[in-house]
Amino acid sequence: MLCSEVAMKKPVVFCLGLLATIYILNPTAGFFEIIPDNLPLIGNLDEAAAVALLLMCLSYFGIDLPNIFRRGEAGDQTIDIDPK
Repeated sequence: MLCSEVAMKKPVVFCLGLLATIYILNPTAGFFEIIPDNLPLIGNLDEAAAVALLLMCLSYFGIDLPNIFRRGEAGDQTIDIDPK
């Protein structure tokens, strides 16, 4: 039963990521808006939640966007390019 749960998790995570992407790409001209953007301070919370959901879905599949621009730590391998 554990194997079937893991096999079912990937399509669910993929679909959530796809829905988050569609929601982000179509913010106010879309078919639905969870929180209207013209409400002060809370209007963009639904887009922020969609971005957070998309980042979590991408990290599930091994694409770690928040750490892409992080400087290397002591154990990380870096490549130095010296133009000559």
